[in-house]
Amino acid sequence: MGENGPVEPDLVGPDGDVALARAAEVEELTGRVAELEDRWRRAVADLDNLRKRVARDAGQARADERAHVAAEWLPVVDNLERALEHSSANPETIVEGVRGVRDQAVAILERLGFPRHDDVGEMFNPGKHEAVGVMPGTSAPAGTVVRVVRPGYGDGERQLRPSAVIVAAGGH
Repeated sequence: MGENGPVEPDLVGPDGDVALARAAEVEELTGRVAELEDRWRRAVADLDNLRKRVARDAGQARADERAHVAAEWLPVVDNLERALEHSSANPETIVEGVRGVRDQAVAILERLGFPRHDDVGEMFNPGKHEAVGVMPGTSAPAGTVVRVVRPGYGDGERQLRPSAVIVAAGGH
């Protein structure tokens, strides 16, 4: 029997020494704690390395995407420079060239996922339109977009900007 009551048989050493058995158990538990602490430190280090790698990869992805978008716009800049070189030409030709460059820019925005919206005839929608005026005396029903002052680009969550529109006041 031990000092504090009966001793469990598995805590007694081979020669019946309780202290020796407890020391062995403490040593085993200390080793296990050290192993778990080492695993914990390695997991923390792995997590820190993962955070750094994700931040680096995200930065690289942003830089790659900026370069892609800039490359998409280079032909627009080239065409604007060509238009400026011909500034002394027939004004109708220049206007036609500027329209072509605008169409090219609109096509780039659409390829990037931001289509242009010319919403004449649609009902006013505050999620995609910004009313900048009301036009009385039109045959259009009240709340119908009768003129687009500034076109909108994009859809839903990916809207760059809403269309600035003039809305019918209603009546005839």
